Amino acid sequence: MRYLFFIFLLFLMSCDNRSKNENTTIEPTITITVDSTKTIMNSDSLVLAAGRQVLFLLKNKAFTQLSTLFHPLKGVRFSPYGYVDTTTHNSMSGDDFLQAIQNKAILYWGSYDGTGDSILLTAAQYFNKFIYNADFANAEKSSLNKRISTGNSLHNIDAVYPGCNYTEYYFQGFDKKYAGMDWTSLKLVFEFYEGKNYLVAIVHDQWTT
Repeated sequence: MRYLFFIFLLFLMSCDNRSKNENTTIEPTITITVDSTKTIMNSDSLVLAAGRQVLFLLKNKAFTQLSTLFHPLKGVRFSPYGYVDTTTHNSMSGDDFLQAIQNKAILYWGSYDGTGDSILLTAAQYFNKFIYNADFANAEKSSLNKRISTGNSLHNIDAVYPGCNYTEYYFQGFDKKYAGMDWTSLKLVFEFYEGKNYLVAIVHDQWTT
């Protein structure tokens, strides 16, 4: 009898364990992979902040500080009009720009719209005529990756600088007698490189015939 009772007890324990196993939910194993090479993502606010910083330095002619924001590999291209000409428009590193500002050499910057004459100016003269020719730090309108200015010249920033961001600062005009034909704008083109927005182009624009 004791032997039969022992067998019966083992049978009950076996059933109880099987019941517990059937009612137990096994959690799946989740593997989380972390990409350690992922860099900080760029954002609109970072681009806008970079634009404000460049404007502040331009307004105050803080050229030494400005040169540190030039792209370390590509430098900055200077375009006097909305169409960026990669063959004729001047491109400089930060050091080259500082040297040009200091030595007052006459440089070629492209061609005047309408006449086709060569733009031959010192860096300081070019700055006053084709970069900070208006108080763009207090522009009437500004935008991010959206063209405000209008005119007859073609605009090719998106084609020349794919994947880059640009800010635009715009004045619709200054003298009523010109009915808006004296508008002007400045575009700053940035490339995100090694966690920072670097300046790759300064594109001036204005009414062209």
